[in-house]
Amino acid sequence: MVTALKKTVVVLGVSYGGAHAARTLSQKLPKGWRVVCIDRNTHFNHLYALPRFAVVPGHEHKAFIPYQPMFNFHDMTPLAETIILHAHVTSLTPHSLTLSRAFPEHGIDEPGRKLEFDYAVYALGSHLPAPINLWGPVGDDPEVFSVTKGMVQDVAGRRQTPSAVAEGKGTNYHGTKPQAINWLQRYRERIDNASSILVVGGGPLGIQYSTDIKERHPSKHITLLHSRTQLLPTFVKAMHDEVISTLAALDIITILGDRLDLSSVKEGKTVTTPDGRKERVVRAISGREIRAELILLCTGQVPNTGLMAEAIPEAVISEGPKKGQTRVARTMQVAVPASQAKSDGDDTIQKALGGLSLQDKLTENNQDEPVHVPYPNLFAVGDAVDGFGANNAGRNSYYQATVAVKNILKLIERAEGGVSQSGNVELDRYVPGPLAKAIKISLGTRKQLVQNEEEKAVVSMDGVEDLHAPSMWEFYGVPTDDMHL
Repeated sequence: MVTALKKTVVVLGVSYGGAHAARTLSQKLPKGWRVVCIDRNTHFNHLYALPRFAVVPGHEHKAFIPYQPMFNFHDMTPLAETIILHAHVTSLTPHSLTLSRAFPEHGIDEPGRKLEFDYAVYALGSHLPAPINLWGPVGDDPEVFSVTKGMVQDVAGRRQTPSAVAEGKGTNYHGTKPQAINWLQRYRERIDNASSILVVGGGPLGIQYSTDIKERHPSKHITLLHSRTQLLPTFVKAMHDEVISTLAALDIITILGDRLDLSSVKEGKTVTTPDGRKERVVRAISGREIRAELILLCTGQVPNTGLMAEAIPEAVISEGPKKGQTRVARTMQVAVPASQAKSDGDDTIQKALGGLSLQDKLTENNQDEPVHVPYPNLFAVGDAVDGFGANNAGRNSYYQATVAVKNILKLIERAEGGVSQSGNVELDRYVPGPLAKAIKISLGTRKQLVQNEEEKAVVSMDGVEDLHAPSMWEFYGVPTDDMHL
């Protein structure tokens, strides 16, 4: 709710889209406002670099970018206050949230640890697969069972999805940079010590892990298991063909059209190799046995929308291939199906904003699902949303955040101009650009494979060991003279 005392925009999750939203709001919010950034990590986690840095040593520190320097603008002094809170969000409503810890200096006190806000940008992304989930186990044999407990398999064996994700429960992980670096180092040690590795999942993560490990350790026995007959099935066939060629050249065994039978993992069957090593013996759904010392479950990400589901259950898609994603209007405002719009619902926000949004309109964009925006102060971006066909990628999250922030600023400007003025503000709309379905993946240190805006597969040999990680620091305005900060 808009109040004269506390005018707050909260950004939940300060990664790719969230960081862009926070930085832009920090620069453009008017005097008397503040942007409160909340993240469970002390540093921006550059997720795309994690699999490489879990295999190749010496670059781990480059994946974790400090937040505070992002808000040091040398050419201006922002009118708004910027606050960065290291905490978990424990509950969410359309008007407020609660945190895992109190911040009395910012008016977030015990016992409630409650923060009220005027606008929110929900940018909590996805729960990550185990091999890059810094909040989960490193991958020692006993812990693989804890990961597989979070998986479910349907009767037909067509789909496996994490139903619960290890979030550091029972551990001392708190999302700090030293802890994150230590996690990557321990994971790399686990990979280094395994003579045979089964990589489950032939998406970008599984492909990058397989090729990076094999290139660095040619003698290791690497098997890639993928449920479909085509790798990267949402991209052009030429992408699959190039990956298959590379896997064959590296002598990586590739099994397509088959799935890991998770019950075989839980059985815990092992064999001892002639050199005294213990390998796990697991089965695919077809019955084929696969032996490996280490299993990397590189299966798909799951939208981190649990808090959204508590706040607005109808906003989270419950069935189909987009299950778990948050519905949004093209304005990037959180939405519900038009059929579930409530004519007699809570109109507090509508009155507070003077009817300055799309709340009272059912929006339909070309072939988009007709939606209703019940709380025009709530926005969502990134992997947590149904992005109108755009890939889950930091690039697309960035552009979605751009639209969300522009609209928040428009609503604030209109409201502060006086609610007596008639008419609705014209909000910006998100339309995926030509690169929204593009992707770049690495096939070893130097080889890069891109599906470009023309939907063509392009190969280059200009890759570098650290994946140009310093450029991400520079992109968010952080100096690279000391990347150990």
